[in-house]
Amino acid sequence: MKHITFYLDFISPYAYLAFEHMPEALAGVSHSVSYKPVLFAGMLKHYGQLGPAEIAPKRDWTYRQVLWLAHSKGIDLKMPLAHPFNPLALLRLATACSSPEETGTPNRYVCETIFRHVWQGGADAADAQRLEALSQQLASQIHLQPEEAKTLLKNNTEEAISKNVFGVPALEVDGKIFWGMDALPMLRDYLTGGEWFAGDGWDGVRKVQTGITRKN
Repeated sequence: MKHITFYLDFISPYAYLAFEHMPEALAGVSHSVSYKPVLFAGMLKHYGQLGPAEIAPKRDWTYRQVLWLAHSKGIDLKMPLAHPFNPLALLRLATACSSPEETGTPNRYVCETIFRHVWQGGADAADAQRLEALSQQLASQIHLQPEEAKTLLKNNTEEAISKNVFGVPALEVDGKIFWGMDALPMLRDYLTGGEWFAGDGWDGVRKVQTGITRKN
């Protein structure tokens, strides 16, 4: 049985869609999953990139596409009142809900609850009263102190970057990174022993030379 590490940030609609769709996409395939919250903004800073919501035309397209994807998959999704927003409170709440044995990896119920806080209903994901209500809802799941949760989130993000994770959602198996909701069929093929992965397709891309580098 293969183990999947699911790196996520609740700010990402694609992470939410992948989270909701994964049980269907991997139905019948033996696997286990660990969910690791990370700070997507930390990855953007590390790689020197803007987020999709920071480029006006791309922002519009992103929201249109995720709404269509949700519609096409039958997933309940409504854009929050404001986006992007600061996800730190949600990420730290998630890591605080880690079990003592599996620090930094909240269970699926916790992740589902926080994702749906953001992506269902159309309310302000960062509203202080809503965040307090969410914390109360998950109170029985909280095992760690705020400083511990803060450290674990930082560790998760650094771990992801060390594994060449550059965005969310990212699903890591056997050192291979599958990025985005649209990588779920590819992940399924790998988990079921797809022949393509035994060839040069995965590692061969590193042989492609860089023809030109854009200067800032």
